[in-house]
This record gives sequence, C-alpha cells and structure tokens, in this order.
Amino acid sequence: MDLANGLLTVRASGAAAARAALDGASGGTPGTPERIQLLMGCAVPRGLPRSGAELRFPDCSLHVVPGVVLLTVAEAKLTVGFTELKPLMFQPVPVEAALRSVFSGAIAHVLAAAHVLDPHGLSHHLLGLAELVLRSALKAELDRVDALAARRREALDYIRDHLADPTLGADAVAAALHISRRRLYQLFDDGQGVSERIRGLRVDRARALLADPAKAGRGIGEIAKDCGFVSAAHFSRTFRQVVGRTPSEFRGR
Repeated sequence: MDLANGLLTVRASGAAAARAALDGASGGTPGTPERIQLLMGCAVPRGLPRSGAELRFPDCSLHVVPGVVLLTVAEAKLTVGFTELKPLMFQPVPVEAALRSVFSGAIAHVLAAAHVLDPHGLSHHLLGLAELVLRSALKAELDRVDALAARRREALDYIRDHLADPTLGADAVAAALHISRRRLYQLFDDGQGVSERIRGLRVDRARALLADPAKAGRGIGEIAKDCGFVSAAHFSRTFRQVVGRTPSEFRGR
C-alpha cells in the first residue's frame, strides 16, 4: 500500500464488488458492495513493525503499515449510504490536518490498548471512526466541488459578457477573477480548454444571431464583430469548422 500523507481513498472492497458497484450488476441494476475501505496516508506509531499490525472483527478490520492505515467496514453498518459516498470513491481526496490528526491518534490508541479492550466495543469504536472520517471528508469534498462550480460559473459569466472583445483570453479571465492561469485551467478540467470554450461560446452566439429573423438585415461582418472575431474571414473559417457550413449557408437554411 502506498498513499501520500494527508490523502484519503475510499473504495469498495474487492475488484468484483467495485465493478458491480460502479457499473451495475449484470441486469443493469447498480450493486452495493458488502464492505467499504478507507485508505489514508497518515502518521502511525513509531514502534510499529515493518510488517504492520492487523485487527479483525466480524463487521470491520484494521490493517496498519508504516505511513498507511486501511480501515475496512461493513457497508450495512454505516449510516451514510454507498450512493452518498460516490463523490469520494476511487480517487485520492485531501483530508484536513485536524481530521487526519484525530484519525491517526485514534488508531494509535487502538493499537496500544487493543489487548485490554473489549472486542465488541472496539469494533463499534472503529465503525464510528470510519463514519466520522467519511462524513467529514464527504462534507469537505462537496464544499470544494460547490466552490469550484461557483468559480466556474463566474468565469463563464465573464466570458459571455465579454465575447465581443477580440482580445478575450485566459489571461483576461484569470485577471478578472483574481486567480492564476493555472487555477483558471483547473476550473475547466473537463478536457475543453479556455480558448476552445471561448470559441465555442462565440460560435453559439453567432448561430443564434444568424438564425434570428430580426437580425436578417445585419451583415456577416457585423455579426462577426459582435461575437469577437477579428475578421469576417476568420469568423467564416471558424464557423464552418464547428458547424459544417459557412455563416451564409447556415443563415440561408
């Protein structure tokens, strides 16, 4: 097991369970895994053997090796369902230092005192710890996604409001939002770059203007200017690449 410190990965236990959970069972109905695994990179007791330490109970198990903790729990014992956990599944998620400290401290105490603790009570304790980590990480991840979505909407609103500006580009958008170009590109990490998105929105606006009967008297050059294209020729080439017809042909249809 290898996981960077401060990262949490949540996954369904076993490859078959993961496939059934994410892709659906053979009949097309999504499956629910029997167990959920929490894999976190965090500090563990210094005296831990290189081979690690392991505790097993009917509803959960704990496997600790230097730098990594694997906590496996029965999905049915959690109050947060598998569907709700989807935003955390199969991807490293950053964990706040405070939560990581609580988790690693609890694991250290469990390992140190396991030999005198009641197994049934210890099992409930680990289930509660898993619940705490999952709920806290899920809230943080959803808050992060919501924040990214809000910033993305801000960027798109700015782009739409300034499509007529032929100098509009990533630098201008980043400056308007007071963020770096790198941060801007992170907002649009769906495979479509900022420049490509601007071009697409310009073509969309041009299509709307060309299809509007009230704008039938406006020339192609005027529409090109309104959409931020540097020239009618550049507009025609770009429009044809995206739509498959020239602006004049599109308007004629």
